[in-house]
Amino acid sequence: MIKPSHYDDDGYPIQWLLSAVPSNTLACLYAIAKDCERRQVLGPEVEFRISAFDETNQRVRPDKLMSMVERDRAKALVMMIGVQSNQYPRALDLARPFRERGFPVAIGGFHVSGCISMLEGLHPTLQEAQALGVSLYAGEAEEGRLDEVLRDAYAGALKPLYDHMKELPDLANQPTPILPQDHIRRYAGSTTSLDLGRGCPFQCSFCTIINVQGRKSRFRTADDLEEVIRENLKQDIHRFFITDDNFARNRNWESFFDRLIELREQEGLKVTFTIQVDTLCHQIEGFIDKARRAGVKRVFIGLENINPDSLIGAKKRQNRITDYRAMLQAWKKAGVITYAGYIIGFPNDTKASIRRDIEIIKEELPIDIMEFFILTPLPGSEDHKVLYGKGVAMDADMNKYDTNHVVMAHPRMSQAELQEVYRLAWDWFFTPQHMERVMRRTAACGASAGKIMFMMLWFFFSIRYARVHPLDGGYFRLRFRTDRRPSLPRENPLVFYPRYLGKLIYDHFWMGYWLARMGIVRQRIKADPAAKHYTDLALTAPEREEFADLALFGATRGGDQAVAKRRKEDAARAALRAAAE
Repeated sequence: MIKPSHYDDDGYPIQWLLSAVPSNTLACLYAIAKDCERRQVLGPEVEFRISAFDETNQRVRPDKLMSMVERDRAKALVMMIGVQSNQYPRALDLARPFRERGFPVAIGGFHVSGCISMLEGLHPTLQEAQALGVSLYAGEAEEGRLDEVLRDAYAGALKPLYDHMKELPDLANQPTPILPQDHIRRYAGSTTSLDLGRGCPFQCSFCTIINVQGRKSRFRTADDLEEVIRENLKQDIHRFFITDDNFARNRNWESFFDRLIELREQEGLKVTFTIQVDTLCHQIEGFIDKARRAGVKRVFIGLENINPDSLIGAKKRQNRITDYRAMLQAWKKAGVITYAGYIIGFPNDTKASIRRDIEIIKEELPIDIMEFFILTPLPGSEDHKVLYGKGVAMDADMNKYDTNHVVMAHPRMSQAELQEVYRLAWDWFFTPQHMERVMRRTAACGASAGKIMFMMLWFFFSIRYARVHPLDGGYFRLRFRTDRRPSLPRENPLVFYPRYLGKLIYDHFWMGYWLARMGIVRQRIKADPAAKHYTDLALTAPEREEFADLALFGATRGGDQAVAKRRKEDAARAALRAAAE
């Protein structure tokens, strides 16, 4: 089982000694494969040997893997799993040598599933795979669906396409995600992942999840969650990333939190979590308080934009900018670190408006860390389906579909300008002055300024020096000369190795510099007797009458209409309460 990486701008797989984000797909498929082994789906005489690779932190050598299989006179199935659109070219490049020696290969993941679910006929990239003799798998593998693939592969009769998109499996009573300890130790912080629900009821046009995992939500149980926790604690793994696209819309959220609270407060289990939520979660009674008690230390919030016109244009109607301050302040009071995803490249965006909006966010919203993305028509999204159907020009290189590269024309900026603005957006947010401000806000809310410093520097360093998105980031970059993308020339060793060594030295020098510089700031805050009393505009209570005084509503497109709508709703609710009394 191989979870491929994707190529950087120089054509090398993005790979680290320690990578950032654990692969939940790898954990799910590993658990399902172990269950197939337990059930002896190929018969009692067949011994399973399951090897899992996440290429973001493990080098994949097809020649060595094939030699190992041939030496043991074994049969093998090579599974490229969880392959996103930007990872698809790398997956095909890894598949080619396997196919040349007759090894069966299957590719699954969001690119295959998204194209199958949204497009008429096979996308050219899928046709290319089938021309190589690669089998395609669309959908999820629970409820015994992997059994069929294993049996076909063992018989030497893989089908060209396994399409399970029309019937997505129930998650209850299915194998729960797990990876061996030696795999998890390859992720920074030794964090593992699990999903407690799949599917999303919303209709965001740029999203692939709603078309791959469906709009009908499916859920695991609190018993499943406890099983994952206990199995990982046996491996001394304590940190978990719950990958549900929107944990607040999981109908079992309270039972999950109650079980975690019980494990933490009654049994003393020391486990912590990162979750993803929407901008309305603070309105669910008890949600944030129970999240805090359950061990949630970080939340990722799909803020997406502060311009209502852009949100409505992307069918992100559930995001209301009049809720942003109250929602973020509620998380700050709970001592939880907030990551906010922010998309640039909406039709109304310009360089000036993007910079203005970032400055507004820094001043008026208590966001700890911003993650920037370029609006991208990802295969599997409604945006891609519409543009593909109209024949609109989009970049043919799937490697660029990572939401960090411009892949189509913008109405108000050239592609080069938008790409440059994307890079500048990180510089505009992660200034030393603003990082200090975030650290002071964190200390004032009773949380650790040191922890948020390290997290901010991770993002700052990934973009400025490693030149990759922080979610693709890691510690100690690995590059192998012979692994360069086949479409690019192999570099001379006398050029490659000095450059690689020089870059490592350069990066570590600046890493040390910024750690020392911001460490001084951290010590200054720690020694400041007034640190706990720090406040600024972003931390002040969100009073309704102050809406008009904030640039968040006065400077953005549609902000005044959002305020008017909110006031009308507040008045209606007040009238209903008065009538009830």
